[in-house]
Amino acid sequence: MNALDEISVIKQHLIDPEICIRCNTCEATCPVGAITHDDRNYVVDAAKCNACMDCISPCPTGSIDNWRTLPRVMAYTPEIQLTWDELPPELSPEQLAEAGIEAALVPEAPLTPAAGDEVAGLAEVGVNTATFGATLPPWSAAHPYTHLYGPKAADKSVSATVVGNARVTAVGKDYDTHHVVLDFGAMPFPVLEGQSIGIVAPGTDAQGRPHHARQYSIASPRNGERPGYNNLSLTVKRVLEDHQGRPVRGVASNYLCDLQVGDKVSVIGPFGASFLMPNHPLSNIVMICTGTGSAPMRAMTEWRRRQLGKFEGGKLMLFFGARTQEELPYFGPLQNLPKDFIDSNFAFSRTSGQPKRYVQDLMRERAADLGTLLKDPNTCFYVCGLKSMEVGVVQALREVAEQTGLDWETLGAALKREGRLHLETY
Repeated sequence: MNALDEISVIKQHLIDPEICIRCNTCEATCPVGAITHDDRNYVVDAAKCNACMDCISPCPTGSIDNWRTLPRVMAYTPEIQLTWDELPPELSPEQLAEAGIEAALVPEAPLTPAAGDEVAGLAEVGVNTATFGATLPPWSAAHPYTHLYGPKAADKSVSATVVGNARVTAVGKDYDTHHVVLDFGAMPFPVLEGQSIGIVAPGTDAQGRPHHARQYSIASPRNGERPGYNNLSLTVKRVLEDHQGRPVRGVASNYLCDLQVGDKVSVIGPFGASFLMPNHPLSNIVMICTGTGSAPMRAMTEWRRRQLGKFEGGKLMLFFGARTQEELPYFGPLQNLPKDFIDSNFAFSRTSGQPKRYVQDLMRERAADLGTLLKDPNTCFYVCGLKSMEVGVVQALREVAEQTGLDWETLGAALKREGRLHLETY
């Protein structure tokens, strides 16, 4: 029996299913594997959670910052949490008293294990990239607006009109990626590059409950997909087949990809206050992404393109990965951007007759140029895409830093502290 088993009262960490937009940030950040999910809810296992708080600040909606005081033996199991549509109320002093808990025993803060305690589920989890991922924006980032519309806002959602929907990858049997443009008309919906929105698909799930919102990164700059209009764009990929070749039809992404011009969409948000681009003229931006993780990178690149002449000292460098060239969104437009404007590098892992190449391989090949940028305190790094790329990218940065004569632990800590290394994977 460990020390936690002897404590009769806990402040249990819970996730609010009404606010959560299922972005996977908390699960990806948790160093002890206490957070999991199904196709509806994200939940926290009280037997594993050590209240380290690593998941709190990266959450874009605040849904992660919820606690309930109750006897440990009454802790809500993950199985119970998966059935929730809303959080249970806090137990009253009378209910605690009925459970034999005196007010003096109620902890004032979430309980953490004593030094040396072994927490159930705490195991070697490999490289904890959250150690280096920033939760603050760069100092020169613009001020973001968040939570203007949503489950807990005065206005539950805002209606947007579809004004564009175009495929941005070649036709494939197991994937389909679209560029969707939404117009908000007279309703204010200010956004910045790096933010996201929630899309609420119509209808109900298999249990007859309304669908929860799903998160999508904004792919357009702050002044709109069409400059001067109150609109934004999304990069949406739907999977048409599973790994066994069987047809699959998810809810939100298929809903978006099938939208027609003139259709109305229910939107909440915007969300995100850290994955924001720097605005000072000498800032360099290194973007590392896969697939639809290119959405915020497209937004940042387009804003810089529209600001040509104001950022002459800053560099843009892109590492973009996909299985094949045909699956890489926006490949054609990227090829047309001037080489002196953006240094683009592409990695394809499933090109017939070619060895597999990933973004971290390209980073090592460009170590000399990356090393120069790592030395520059004006450089910010943004990583977005599949979770599986995260460790490889951070390891490649470490190797490049060491080859350049930099101490990675010192540099990594500075990148996090100064909001210059952002990891947003799923």
